[in-house]
Amino acid sequence: MSDAFALLQQYPILETLTGLVFLVVLAYLADRIAKKFLLNVVQRVVRETAFRFDDVLLEFNVFGRLAHLAPALTIYYGIGLIPVPGQVTALVEVDTAITRAAAAVMVLIGVSALASFLTAVAKTYGNSELAEGRPIEAYAQIVKIAVYVVGIVLFIATLSGQSPLLLLSGIGAVTAVLLLIFRDTILGFVASIQITSYDMVRVGDWIEMSEFGADGDVMELSLHTVKVQNWDKTITTIPTHKLIENPFRNWRGMQESGGRRIKRSIHIDMNSVRFLNGDELDRLENFVVLRDYIQQKRRELAGYNANFSADPKLVPNARRLTNLGTFRAYLAGYLRQHPQIRQDMTLIVRQLAPSADGLPLELYTFTNTTAWSEYEDIQSDVFDHLLSIIHEFGLRVFQEPSGVDFSGLRVRADGQN
Repeated sequence: MSDAFALLQQYPILETLTGLVFLVVLAYLADRIAKKFLLNVVQRVVRETAFRFDDVLLEFNVFGRLAHLAPALTIYYGIGLIPVPGQVTALVEVDTAITRAAAAVMVLIGVSALASFLTAVAKTYGNSELAEGRPIEAYAQIVKIAVYVVGIVLFIATLSGQSPLLLLSGIGAVTAVLLLIFRDTILGFVASIQITSYDMVRVGDWIEMSEFGADGDVMELSLHTVKVQNWDKTITTIPTHKLIENPFRNWRGMQESGGRRIKRSIHIDMNSVRFLNGDELDRLENFVVLRDYIQQKRRELAGYNANFSADPKLVPNARRLTNLGTFRAYLAGYLRQHPQIRQDMTLIVRQLAPSADGLPLELYTFTNTTAWSEYEDIQSDVFDHLLSIIHEFGLRVFQEPSGVDFSGLRVRADGQN
């Protein structure tokens, strides 16, 4: 062994190259030890502790990123132990370049770990009660951008051997040019960060952005553009930053909920609204959907009218069931028994403000599927039944007079003459 060292000392260049090879092997071993042993020990300790924050750090790979410091530190401090013959200028320059490269890599690792740490802090805060009404995601993003900027400056300064202050002084001179050349890239980059951070859009989401004629599934989400395949199979391309600047609708929540809303009205002819008489109530009580409702209302109204001192035979002096109210109760019961209507979501049959087009009666409910064609079938079936059954309650649907209506009036007028 001593003979080998003596031989290497006789050949300084060979000694230096041998030292470099040994340093590379040592850096590789340091990397394996840090990842296989130290990182496993850290993970085991983190999982056994009751502290939640260290689990979040592990989730965002903060410890894994820091483990990359082991080979970089080995090279940074080990390169100084390798003898370099001063007369060989190339080896001196290689030694200096390796030292700077190792330091620059440590800067990148530190920036990456710090960014992951900030993400973990924002995640932990977001899951706490303090986050209600006081989100810090935007502030975390600003801090991370500042960390990236400082990291890039330090990386370039370390790699070039220049002072960071010298680089910072030159940034102002080129900022205007960079903003002009890379305007769309910068806007797209910032928009991409916000879209990803707030989980605004994913590939496969159904979005609607009428300003750009987009209504369909997101095919591609890149730095500069978002491609949307519309329902007519055309493709709309939207600049990524427009998703931040302009409002759009994302239907992902509807798809994930498993139910799609039905919100549609029919207009009732208000001249057909009236009270129901006893015979009509007896007939409607045979409807299975209405049986319990009418029996309950009869008991309720009978008790109320019995305690009313005025003559109940007069219409203003007594409470009675109307055909519209009974029809509304029928629709609510019909929807509650419908096998394709979600019973765990909002289910309302309500009146809206009357207008010259009649009295709107709106159905507000959700189907048990989000598939477009199945949803339309269910909605059509519900309104087919509604329009077919409405005449059983003595109600009429309001619609603008058609040619058939006027021809009927003309025939009646001719008959009278």
